[in-house]
Amino acid sequence: MGTRVTAPDVRRRDERSVRTRRGGGAPRTLRRAGRAAGVAALLAFTLFPVYFMLVSAFSDRSTSGTGALVPRDVTFENFTYVMTEGDFTLYLRNSLAVASITVVGACLLALLASVAVARFRFRFRTSVLVLVLVVQMVPLEALVIPLFLQVRDLRMLNTVLGLGVVYVALSLPLAVWMLRGFVAAVPREVEEAAYIDGASWPRMFWSVLLPLVAPGLVATAIFSFILAWNEFVLALTFMQQSDRYTVAVGLRQFFGQYANEWGHVMAASTIITLPVMVFFILVQRWLVAGLVQGAVKG
Repeated sequence: MGTRVTAPDVRRRDERSVRTRRGGGAPRTLRRAGRAAGVAALLAFTLFPVYFMLVSAFSDRSTSGTGALVPRDVTFENFTYVMTEGDFTLYLRNSLAVASITVVGACLLALLASVAVARFRFRFRTSVLVLVLVVQMVPLEALVIPLFLQVRDLRMLNTVLGLGVVYVALSLPLAVWMLRGFVAAVPREVEEAAYIDGASWPRMFWSVLLPLVAPGLVATAIFSFILAWNEFVLALTFMQQSDRYTVAVGLRQFFGQYANEWGHVMAASTIITLPVMVFFILVQRWLVAGLVQGAVKG
């Protein structure tokens, strides 16, 4: 014989379920608050150096370098001095030329090499990949003297082209490995469909394969641009004339032997940061994963 359920029993069950739901909401609220606090702390830790750089760049000499978190008077005199007296306009032009050579050369050569190692079968293919990886493991300091001797023998010291070629060689190993994964991820059915439609290999390469590996090219371009823009040791070694300095080397002039002009240093650092941000904003829309998805119908 079954147990009889009355109206008061139903009400008590409903009250217990409501209390349980209310009690379970508190831990969720605490977890959300904890996650929000963690994200806020991470953002503060990440963005504080940028904020301090901007504050020092827009502060006058009496405030910059003192550790003040709020500028007394906002001024542009640091930027004016850096761009005029500090010859930073010339350094920006040199760095942009070197970075352009590096990005174009590294992307083009890495794309051709990655297609070769990902799509074609040839002798010593694995050995080539291992050799490329080993070259990437060699410390930069060990390559300075051999590269300097080669550039000197080619009569390319103090030239933008010479430094750009060196940066292309340095960025190629990692660029080839990055692009190889993107090329290998493209289904072969896409290429076969292009061949069936009558496309030649160059037509398939430029019209089919290249758009599908565009995210890899963008990632390679960003990596190559940052390497060429921020590198210091090779630029200081190969560019021995002041009118050939890049921004990384030109920043050194604001550091004195006994004192530093922190307002000028921070203004120059802000100017150096802007082209990287602009370049990333221009190319970030191509950094979208899943371009291959949907290219082949199931």
